[in-house]
Amino acid sequence: MCRNIRPLNNFEPPATNDEVHAAALQYVRKVAGTTKPSAANQAVFDRAVREIAHITRHLVDDLVTTAPPKDRETEAAKARARAELRYAR
Repeated sequence: MCRNIRPLNNFEPPATNDEVHAAALQYVRKVAGTTKPSAANQAVFDRAVREIAHITRHLVDDLVTTAPPKDRETEAAKARARAELRYAR
């Protein structure tokens, strides 16, 4: 999976529409193999991002879990610690 796409489920507060859109954009970029589509493909690219963001919002809203919600700051700190270990010289 693309490292830039972050889990969106089970956070308090819930994932924002901007976070959902960013994940959809990263997904479409990965599948399309480009970060900036040509002018001929821009409309198709944008439509794919909108549609994937829409269905992703439904998915995140409808998922059920018994786990307690994760704290964004705690998860960000864990990610920073993992990155520190990964990129330490």
